Amino acid sequence: MPPIIMREAPECTNPARPAALTTTGNALCKPRKPVREANEARILDAAERVFAGAGFGGATMAAIAEAAELPKANLHYYFGNKRTLYRAVLARILDDWLEPVQGIVLEADPRIALETYIRDKMRMAFARPQASKVFANELLHGAPEIGDMLATTLRPLVREKVAVIDQWKAQGRIGAVDGTHLFFTIWAATQTYADFGVQIQAVLGMDRLDATQQQRATRHVIDTVLKACGLP
Repeated sequence: MPPIIMREAPECTNPARPAALTTTGNALCKPRKPVREANEARILDAAERVFAGAGFGGATMAAIAEAAELPKANLHYYFGNKRTLYRAVLARILDDWLEPVQGIVLEADPRIALETYIRDKMRMAFARPQASKVFANELLHGAPEIGDMLATTLRPLVREKVAVIDQWKAQGRIGAVDGTHLFFTIWAATQTYADFGVQIQAVLGMDRLDATQQQRATRHVIDTVLKACGLP
């Protein structure tokens, strides 16, 4: 029997009317967007894990489907092919990483804004190390799939936030720090806990960093960056 594609149920034409049910209790008419989003998120989560372990070349749609516990046909239905799925994984990672930087705005307190940004980056490094590994592996290979995203999404946003830091400096609210290289330093200091977690665990003699160790690492990175920025 061919695999069944888990397509969304038909979209309701009358949202006020309850969804009709089959004899098995399944809805014949229900909102489409939540189902699609849930299926796509499930596939992206699985793909992130598989790409982190096998890389783009070693990953297969079959392995991703198995990790997602879905028929392979579902992956092709939502994403078409492996390259499209891989780009979607990278785009989601980049979006998730860039969201916390939005707190760096002119009216914010520099110390609070930078500390919050670092905490969010460290939290993601510990919670989703596979995401950082997928991204790092892509960059190590010359960013063949996301070079355009780096130029059109990452570069203008970093320039915008560097301009904020430059204004903080002009107002005497932060020390004489290079805003662009400040971001490079924060990225390196936070993502190393994901990309080189095995090395860190080996040095510490631990199988994994517990909550206390994570807090210790986060405090160290925050203190180091704030000190470099001349902030208390």
